Amino acid sequence: MRGILCFLCLLEDTTPPKTDEAKQQSSNSKFDAIFGGSSRAAFPIVLASVLLQFSRLTQTLPFRWVPHVIGLATIFSNNGYPFKTTKAFKVFSSTARRTVRAGASGISVAAAVASANFQKYSAHSTTNQIPKLAARKNMHSKVVIIGSGPAAHTAAIYLARAELNPVLYEGFMANGIAAGGQLTTTTDIENFPGFPKGIMGGELMDAMRAQSERFGTKIITETISKLDVSSRPFKYETEWSPGEVHTADTVILATGASARRLGLAGEEEYWQNGISACAVCDGAVPIFRNKPLVVIGGGDSAAEEATFLTKYGSHVTVLVRKDQLRASSIMAQRLLKHPKVTVKFNTRGVEVKGDGKLMTGLVIEDTVSGKRQLLEANGLFYAIGHDPATSLVKGQVDIDGEGYVITKPGTPLTSVEGLFAAGDVQDKRYRQAITSAGTGCMAAMDAEKFLAEQEVDEREGAANGKPE
Repeated sequence: MRGILCFLCLLEDTTPPKTDEAKQQSSNSKFDAIFGGSSRAAFPIVLASVLLQFSRLTQTLPFRWVPHVIGLATIFSNNGYPFKTTKAFKVFSSTARRTVRAGASGISVAAAVASANFQKYSAHSTTNQIPKLAARKNMHSKVVIIGSGPAAHTAAIYLARAELNPVLYEGFMANGIAAGGQLTTTTDIENFPGFPKGIMGGELMDAMRAQSERFGTKIITETISKLDVSSRPFKYETEWSPGEVHTADTVILATGASARRLGLAGEEEYWQNGISACAVCDGAVPIFRNKPLVVIGGGDSAAEEATFLTKYGSHVTVLVRKDQLRASSIMAQRLLKHPKVTVKFNTRGVEVKGDGKLMTGLVIEDTVSGKRQLLEANGLFYAIGHDPATSLVKGQVDIDGEGYVITKPGTPLTSVEGLFAAGDVQDKRYRQAITSAGTGCMAAMDAEKFLAEQEVDEREGAANGKPE
C-alpha cells in the first residue's frame, strides 16, 4: 500500500502554487510523460490494471482494497481534463485486458471507471480523438460478428481470409464477462487440440484474437445494445452511442451463454480453485483426481456430469434440493446405482470452505430439518443450467423454451435470412470450445455464401432493369 501512495505522491505537484492554466498544462504534461499522451481520465484504468496484476502475481494486495484505491485515483485524476482516448484505451486494451480477465473480483471496478470516464469525457473529445475501439459514425459492414469467444473469432478468421472485412464487436463487460467469453474464467484447458501441455483459457483467447486481427478483422470493444433484424440491411446501435444507427448485410450472433451460479459464501474466492460449472472441461484437472467431489443439480446434466466425474474423483456426492431427481428415468437409475455416487435429497449447499488456495469442503443443509454439516470435498460442480445471451434478438427470431436460438439442424441458419447463430447461444448440449469454434466456421461459410448469392441477385436485377 505504501508503494501505491508513493506512486501517487510522485504525481503530485510539489512546486509553488500556479495559476489554473499553468496547473493544467503542468499536470497534463506530467501525465503525458507517464502514459504517453493519455491524460488523467486514463489514470484509474491503468492503475486498476497494475493493481490487479500485482495482486494476482504476488498475493499481497487483496482485491477488496482495489475499489478504495481506484476511488482515490479517480478523485485525484477527475478534474475535468479532456483526454486523448486513443492511447489511453490502447494501454487498457493490451495490459489491462489480460489483467481484468485474470482478476474476476476487480472486473467491475475497472469497467465502471473506464465506462464512467469515457462517457464523461467523450463530449469534450474532437472527432479525431475518438478511440480506435469505437465504431465510425453510421458505419455499414458486409458482415458483423457479435461475440468474443471461439465461435466469434473462428468466424472472423474465415471471413477475413475471404476478404469480407468482418467487424467484430467483442463487447465491454457484456453480460458481466470480459472479452473472450467464458474461457477467460477458466484456468488450464487440456482438451483443445494442438496444445499437448494444455493452455490457459485467457491465453487461448488472446491467441484467437491476435489471429483474427492478423487477417484484418476490425475488432471493436463496444457492446451492441440494440439489434433490428426485421429488414435488411440489419440495423444496430452500441451502448456508448445510443441513437447512432449502423447497418450490416449479415450478422453472426455468437454471444454465448453464462453458467448459472448459486452465490454461495466462499464461491467467489474458490471459483476455478475448486468450483466449476463444466465437469467435461475441468473434471480431469489434477486438483480433482482421486478426491471427493460434489455436483449440485437434479436434471439430466447433473446426472451426466456426476457420472463423468466418477472417472476421476474418489467419490461423487450429488445434492438435490427436492425429494426426487428431475433427470429422465434411465439417467436417474444409472446415477442411483453407481457405486461411486451418493445422492443426497432435500439438501442444498450453504458455504464453500478452503485453505485460502483451494477448496477443501462444503457446508450442506437439510432443507427439511435445517441441520447442517461439513462435507469433505475438493471440487464442486454446478449443473443448474445456463443463460444464453439472446436478449438482442428476443421477439425477432425463433427461440426455444430455454432461451436458446433455434437453428436449422446441422447448420447455423436461423429463422431470419442473413442472421446466423454460432456457439453456445444455440448449443445447449455440447457447450465446448471446440464445438463453438466449429459452428463459428459454419456460420462464416454460410454467411459468405449468402453474400455471394445476394450479389448475384443484385447484378441480375440491375441487368433486368429491376430496382435493387
